[in-house]
Amino acid sequence: MTVETPIRFPCPGCGAQMLFDTESQQLKCSYCGHTAPIDIPEDYERPVEHDLDFADESDESLCDWGTKQQVIKCENCGAEMLIPVQQTATMCAFCGSPKVLSQGSDNSIRPESLIPFHISKDKAIELFLKWKKKRWFVPNAFKKQHISSNVTGIYVPFWTFDAQTDSDYSAEVGVYHYRTETRTRTVDGKTETYTEQVRYTVWHSTSGSYSLFYSDLLIPASSLHDNKLIRKFDDFDLNDLSPYQPDYLSGFIAERYNVSIRDGWEEAESRIDSDLESKIRSKIGGDEIRNLQIYTDYYDKTYKHILLPLWNATYSYRNKTYQYMVNGETGSISGRVPRSAWKITSFVLFCTLVVVGFIWYFNQSP
Repeated sequence: MTVETPIRFPCPGCGAQMLFDTESQQLKCSYCGHTAPIDIPEDYERPVEHDLDFADESDESLCDWGTKQQVIKCENCGAEMLIPVQQTATMCAFCGSPKVLSQGSDNSIRPESLIPFHISKDKAIELFLKWKKKRWFVPNAFKKQHISSNVTGIYVPFWTFDAQTDSDYSAEVGVYHYRTETRTRTVDGKTETYTEQVRYTVWHSTSGSYSLFYSDLLIPASSLHDNKLIRKFDDFDLNDLSPYQPDYLSGFIAERYNVSIRDGWEEAESRIDSDLESKIRSKIGGDEIRNLQIYTDYYDKTYKHILLPLWNATYSYRNKTYQYMVNGETGSISGRVPRSAWKITSFVLFCTLVVVGFIWYFNQSP
């Protein structure tokens, strides 16, 4: 199949492709340098929160991305991404495979808003090179070596959820008390009496209510990324959201979500339940808690579909591939690095010797 590459944002000066520029936050011609501001609707105030309705994914009015998109699927790792119609990708942003094939059509809810890239590709690489030098237990050669990375800018989909929670709870609370008990023991064939403090627990029942509003709980809407890496990015400023405009996507990949609203909400609800249990335990207090029962009602549930900027990168070291990601707004990094076995072993041995030393010292004390 012959695919023509259209110019979606032609430069008014020379006609070349205009890409989103992280420094000026405008479209910029990749040849003559001409810039053009992104047209933001005059009536734009804040992103709209939608009532949580799992049927929204079949609402065609919510699926218009403002520009024709095509779904590309990597035959190597199965990743699905959105790129402008008729545009092809030469390398998969997830596994680095050059075999990226066009497949299917897009029926996903368009993003409500996004945070544009503020960190450039060169800056992301620079930040990584500084970051890797500060990692613990990595080979010295890795710290000193200049690592070349395959870096791709991706707008990763997220859901945000709001909810009012009202919880009723009941539990048994244990409070520690101490009493002095007299006991006997035999030392060198002689019986002697001594006293010691003995702990016991007094239990009582408690119950109450707890209310809390959760705002913009961030849930990744993509299952293609390393969960341990992507979940470390909790520093996005969601007050910096801009209205979705296709101009922001020029020069980047926009990934289609593959975690449905329902699945996203189930994860959000699980996280909320866990957080509520922690907060309620703290409110109850005591030294021990048992038979805790919590019943929570959810009200005013809303959601947004947003895109957040991440630089996704892979690099090789001694024939092994590693991944890191850079927050395209703040520059924070989450990644994996090679480890030095001898450094880890030396550290464990050192800690063991320190513990043994302390034990020996206290055993020698009179």
